[in-house]
Amino acid sequence: MTDDLFRADAYLRTCDARIVRIDETGVVLDRTVFYPLGGGQAGDSGVLALADGRELVIADTRKAKNDEGQPTNEFVHVPAPDQAELLATLKPGDTVTARLDWERRHRLMRFHTATHLLCHLVPQPVNGCSITPEYARLDFHMTDPLDKEALTAALARLVEAAHPLTVGAITDDELDANPALVKSMSVQPPRGTGTVRTIRIGGEGEAQIDFQPCGGTHVANTSEIGAMVVTKIEKKSANSRRVVLGWAPVAGAAA
Repeated sequence: MTDDLFRADAYLRTCDARIVRIDETGVVLDRTVFYPLGGGQAGDSGVLALADGRELVIADTRKAKNDEGQPTNEFVHVPAPDQAELLATLKPGDTVTARLDWERRHRLMRFHTATHLLCHLVPQPVNGCSITPEYARLDFHMTDPLDKEALTAALARLVEAAHPLTVGAITDDELDANPALVKSMSVQPPRGTGTVRTIRIGGEGEAQIDFQPCGGTHVANTSEIGAMVVTKIEKKSANSRRVVLGWAPVAGAAA
């Protein structure tokens, strides 16, 4: 099992870890700050720094799979190509420092939090999701049209309102008693420990904006999301409307 440190603190950028095993899929550590692909969010990249100063470049992070092809509680750090010589020197028990590509991760955190705001603005079931460093999209199960400019303006107001975000948990039984908390039709929240991680935006003295089970990484306050726009709204099918978010153009500066 890989201790997933990012669940409790998405702002951790590095951690010391021990190699559990190395195989054709990549490197498994006993603990990590790297988020594995899941819930629509892309896996993290970065480096594993060795004690002698060398660095193994990590291109992606995925959940390991068992013999039946089902995901396990171990995370595989997938090396970038052309590092066979360095990989050959590593062995189980070696210690490394896992270091995120923080700029990329922070973009993912901002986009993921913004998709929760979209769930508030478009209160319909979600039947598809993708969160990348450059864009995010949600597919809503609905037939009514959506207005791009109106959604962009409403999103900007929620961002500027600086709503706090709180990570919490509910029991499996509480979730079973409140199935409407799960907004996604295609992705179920991670279970297996008896409790399910939740994300709350707002509340505690102010109006609650969104509350749902989620295992992804998020910013601590909506103001940290920054300037975003709805770049596209598509009719994917008779019962599906796709909303795509992108970075708002900023003169002379990157997002």
